[in-house]
Amino acid sequence: MTQQYNKNPAAIGALSPEQYHVTQENGTERPFTGEYWDNHEPGIYVDVVSGEPLFASVDKFESGSGWPSFTRPIREPNGAQNVLEKRDFSHLMLRTEVR
Repeated sequence: MTQQYNKNPAAIGALSPEQYHVTQENGTERPFTGEYWDNHEPGIYVDVVSGEPLFASVDKFESGSGWPSFTRPIREPNGAQNVLEKRDFSHLMLRTEVR
């Protein structure tokens, strides 16, 4: 990560219950239900708490999983990125979870 993660208390307090569960309790929204799973608008996906850029829409692809999927995170000029990648086997398949 480019810097220490900024958990802004005001931003955390403004989260919906589902956003809080996903971002603060390592939860997962149900597939095909999230606001951005089928979004095709150009833009940058940012962290709802810190505002840091995470992914560009040009790197989004349809994985069939029901969750937004990207080929890569946004990287800073020095190569740093604002996501942590974690191998996950919890849904009976190998996937890369990002935090």
